[in-house]
Amino acid sequence: MKIFGASGHGKVVNAIATDNGIVVEGFIDDNYQKDTYLGLPICKIQDFDEIIIGIGDNSIRKKLADKYKNQWHKAIIHSRAIVSLQDEIGFGTVIMPNAVVNESISIGNHCIINTSAVVEHDCIIKDFVHISPNATLSGGVSVDVGTHIGAGAVVIPGIKIGRWCTIGAGAVIIKDVPDYAVVVGNPGRIIKFKEID
Repeated sequence: MKIFGASGHGKVVNAIATDNGIVVEGFIDDNYQKDTYLGLPICKIQDFDEIIIGIGDNSIRKKLADKYKNQWHKAIIHSRAIVSLQDEIGFGTVIMPNAVVNESISIGNHCIINTSAVVEHDCIIKDFVHISPNATLSGGVSVDVGTHIGAGAVVIPGIKIGRWCTIGAGAVIIKDVPDYAVVVGNPGRIIKFKEID
């Protein structure tokens, strides 16, 4: 397997892969200025490679996933994460140490469930979502494509969060969030709308 991204997030993905007994052959990164990262070579992509994305930015993960279809490694889950056997987890998703992913969860492709995040029962997380460290999604929450939930944010039960939203660190989400909204504070309030997809 190779990891897209010779940077901090790639470093963590490498550690999780190693924890799973997966042999990482190297990193792929056009912008990295050296021949190795963490003692592994900087490689070019080949059609037969299995790849996982080690980049935290949701829109970059989507661009790479769209460009290199059918080469994605299955999800990797750190051994210190707690994940229900009843959950559905998509390709290229990374679940980090001490995350808790409870019963009847659906997680899409190329998501990040970061360190010590909690995803409670019956949540639906679409593709390219990033749940940051110590964020909590209560039961029955739905998070649409490309949304970033900031560190320590809390989402109360049954909330629907739209596509490509940004939920600020520490925000408390007590009502549904429309597409492209940027939400901060306690209680969460919309401060602007993004112009991307």
